[in-house]
Amino acid sequence: MFFVTPAYAQAATPGGADVIMQLAPFGIILVIMYFLILRPQQKRAKSQQELVKNVRRGDIVITTGGLIGKVTKAIDDAEVEVEIAPNVKVRLLRAMISDVRAKGEPVKEAS
Repeated sequence: MFFVTPAYAQAATPGGADVIMQLAPFGIILVIMYFLILRPQQKRAKSQQELVKNVRRGDIVITTGGLIGKVTKAIDDAEVEVEIAPNVKVRLLRAMISDVRAKGEPVKEAS
C-alpha cells in the first residue's frame, strides 16, 4: 500500500518559465559581482605585475614589509639587490615590492 498525496504528483511537473524566473536574480548578481569586484581586481594585479617587472637600477622602492630602499642591481627576473641604508644591501624578491616611489636613471648602453 502506497500513499501518494496529490501535492507530490502536482509538483513533479514544474514549468520552464518558473525555473528561469527563479534563477535570473542569481545570474544578475553574478554579473554585477564580476564588474564591481573581479574585473577591477584583475586590472590592479596586472598593473602591479607590470610595475614589478619594470623595476631597474636606481629606482626607489617600498617593500611589503615597509622598508624603503634604492635598487642597486637587478640580479635576475626574480630578485633585485636593494640598498636600505649606506653600505647595507639586501637581496629582495621582486614579488615583495609593493610600490616604486621614484624612477632611476636608464640602463647604460654598451658602446
